[in-house]
Amino acid sequence: MQIVSLTTDYGSKDYYVAELKASILTNKSDFAIIDISHEIDRYDIVQASFYLLNAVVSFPKGSIHIVGVNCNYRPKSEYICFERDDHFFIGPNNGVFSLMFDDLDESKIFVISPPGDEPARVNSIFSHAAAYIGHGLPLEEIGIIVPSFNKKLVIQPVVTSNQIRATVIHIDHFENVVVNLTKDIFDKVRNKRHFELFYKPHDPITFLCKDYGDVSIGDPLAFFNSAGYLEIAMNMDKASSMLNLIKGEMIQINFFE
Repeated sequence: MQIVSLTTDYGSKDYYVAELKASILTNKSDFAIIDISHEIDRYDIVQASFYLLNAVVSFPKGSIHIVGVNCNYRPKSEYICFERDDHFFIGPNNGVFSLMFDDLDESKIFVISPPGDEPARVNSIFSHAAAYIGHGLPLEEIGIIVPSFNKKLVIQPVVTSNQIRATVIHIDHFENVVVNLTKDIFDKVRNKRHFELFYKPHDPITFLCKDYGDVSIGDPLAFFNSAGYLEIAMNMDKASSMLNLIKGEMIQINFFE
């Protein structure tokens, strides 16, 4: 059974998610639908790309991933599909996929032609494309090659020989704070030196933990999470609220002998 994953900013209060699922199953009833999240912050393609990129690795090859975030990004929005590493992706041409992949072959990204002669609703376009892929039809026939693939710049840490300045990119359900710094970059700059991690006007964190329980309840800690990103947390508490850290906040790490 082929899987269709859904990542949207539709929320769970309205009927939009049900409408999308019903449309998908009406077009092809044997899909298995998995919700990644429908609580993406409104229009936040950075958060959407973060969620999907980290979730995709757990899906089997052949899965179809629909992104419904910031769909009405311009008066006449464009919806695209492509294949990457034996996975299929469907969503708006608003830059969300450029945040996930920086080396897509644009000649293999296709604009989805709406089904029928009348202008279609977004969910109809998504379900049409999913069914098209699910029936094994060639992507080259779903529409034209995208004339202009929308690219957005990924926010990267600012790195010098003795310092890293990084940005909070996500606050999870437990209010743990995720920073756009990977362990590879950290280790390379650190080069086995000591460090001080500064966040707001608090005492710096000077060592990395392996788990939340490595510090006393209520104490802050930092470690690299399962996705490979730096995370600032508090054992059994809410780091974002208690430390006043929000998305877009900058943290600074100084290295010394």
